Amino acid sequence: MEPQELINKICYLIFDIESVSDPALISLVRTAGEKEPQVALTEYQNELVEKKGSDFVPYVYQQPISLALAKVNGDLSLQDLTVLKVEDGGPRKICERFWCGWEFYGKPQFVTFNGRKFDIPLMELTAFRYGIPLPDWFDDSVPNYKQPRNRYCKTFHLDLNDELTNCGATAFEGGLNLASKMLRKPGKIDVRGDMVQQMFEEGRLDEIHRYCRCDVLDTYFVFLRYSVLKGRISFKREEELINEARTFLEERSDDEPVYREYLDAWNKVDEFQSRHNIFSKYADA
Repeated sequence: MEPQELINKICYLIFDIESVSDPALISLVRTAGEKEPQVALTEYQNELVEKKGSDFVPYVYQQPISLALAKVNGDLSLQDLTVLKVEDGGPRKICERFWCGWEFYGKPQFVTFNGRKFDIPLMELTAFRYGIPLPDWFDDSVPNYKQPRNRYCKTFHLDLNDELTNCGATAFEGGLNLASKMLRKPGKIDVRGDMVQQMFEEGRLDEIHRYCRCDVLDTYFVFLRYSVLKGRISFKREEELINEARTFLEERSDDEPVYREYLDAWNKVDEFQSRHNIFSKYADA
């Protein structure tokens, strides 16, 4: 492949998923169907809070309802950002389109934040649930270290959380929100992951999709800084790509108002950190 072709090719699919619990499955597994699904879900969430301090249900009981996907080419430029929505055929259709897209673009590298523990296994399990074949993803005809699902193989999936924690050797409390705000990007604005279940039950799907878009934008900017750390791009090139992304958002903000919200939040975070920078009096601040 010629260098210019490689630059123009979609080489990275940066994605994030919002999902909800399946109350019927929880009832069947935990109560043999003897309790109403919503009752079984509530009881399970209460148990989780008592044991772990959070009511977040494990991914094995969840299904995707929103999947935001940023397409990034070989020079790390943001080319497109789309959302696969539950309204357009349910979780099965989200799963089919996600994996078909990976094939269509020539199996580019997935980029996630904590996707090794959640997003990727959720999409694998969704394919399992609906009988969607993934022979190329489950390919075991090559050496183990080259297989797409190998935990330490980055050819097919780069988990930025793994990179920041040395594959779990350290903890990164604060997640994507913390990483984003370190870089003076918005991070969480007005929605958190633990709010999605209730928002879904209230029919607030548009808000969920907007939130998912913002998470992918944050992940893209973390990916750019990671690329600086790797020496793949210079700090100056990162700034150019950030400015290009800002223009991308501004040009599309009339069609996607959430981009204006993201830009406004970006400006506020940047201004706040500048105003409260305790190192501003030093030369390298």
